[in-house]
Amino acid sequence: MSMSHGCRMGDVATTVQQDRPPTPGQEAGEEPCWPALSEAPLRRADAETLAGVLRAIADPARLQLISLIQAARGGEACVCDLVAPLGLSQPTVSHHLKVLLDAGLVTRSRRGSWAYYRLVPERLAALAQLLA
Repeated sequence: MSMSHGCRMGDVATTVQQDRPPTPGQEAGEEPCWPALSEAPLRRADAETLAGVLRAIADPARLQLISLIQAARGGEACVCDLVAPLGLSQPTVSHHLKVLLDAGLVTRSRRGSWAYYRLVPERLAALAQLLA
């Protein structure tokens, strides 16, 4: 099932298609965003959500996956094309992709028996903005 989540970053509204339900504490139609650390202290709930996202990218295989998906033709990659470059088994690659999906950093679409992944640039931009 695909849901649309909006994220307001500054004056720019973004919409992201994701095939996952909202995370606990997040209402349908909302994508968690965070103020830049220099703007205001994070609320506890935002800090916990952000920590989950940072844990998702704090793994060498997942960082490689983000890079491989970004570099893929059309910005989309099939699981089958990600196994060999990582040198990991298909179940392990699928696990890492699920972690990125749950963190809202990638979206997934199914075509037959294959799953294709795309980055969510707005989510990565929100992380970059937060740390700037």
